Amino acid sequence: MTIATTSDLRREAVEQRPHVRELLARPFDDADLDAIRSLWKEHSLAEDDRDIAGLLGTLTEDCVYEVMGSGARWEGHDGATRFYTGLLAAFPDVDFNLTNIFIGPQGVCEEAVVVGTHQAEWLGMEPTGKEFAFRVVIFFPWDPQARLFKGERVYTLFPSDVASPDWGAPV
Repeated sequence: MTIATTSDLRREAVEQRPHVRELLARPFDDADLDAIRSLWKEHSLAEDDRDIAGLLGTLTEDCVYEVMGSGARWEGHDGATRFYTGLLAAFPDVDFNLTNIFIGPQGVCEEAVVVGTHQAEWLGMEPTGKEFAFRVVIFFPWDPQARLFKGERVYTLFPSDVASPDWGAPV
C-alpha cells in the first residue's frame, strides 16, 4: 500500500480547489437535504443488517471506498462489495456507534465509535481475537445527478491503549 507524500497532498489540494468551490456554489433546498438524510439512513440500516445489496443500492456504479492513511482503495460496486465482505469477515460482530453526524448538500459526515472482535486479517493487520474500539470519521460524498453516494472516505483514530496499524513510515 502506498501512502501519500507531501507533494501528493499539495497536488491534491490544488486539483481539488475548483471542485470544492463548485460544491460550495451548488444550489440546494430542503428536499435535497431530506434525500441525502433518507439515503444515509437506508445505507446505515443496510450496514446494520449486513445487507450488501442494500448498501450497493445507495452507491453510484463508480463509487470509491478509501481508508485514508492506509493506501487501501476499492472502486465500483465490486470494490465496495470486497470492502464490506472483508470488513465483516475481520469484525463479524462490528458495531458502529454513531456519536455525531453532519448532513449538508455535499453529503454526510459521520463520527462513530466502532467496536468489534478482530477475527480475520484486515488491511494487513493480523487478527488478534480481541475486542477493541476505535473512532472513525467517514465522509459520504453526494452525487446530485445520480442522487446516490459516491463512496466513503474513512479516517481511523485508535485509542492510546491500542497500537495503531503500521501503514507505512511518515515522509
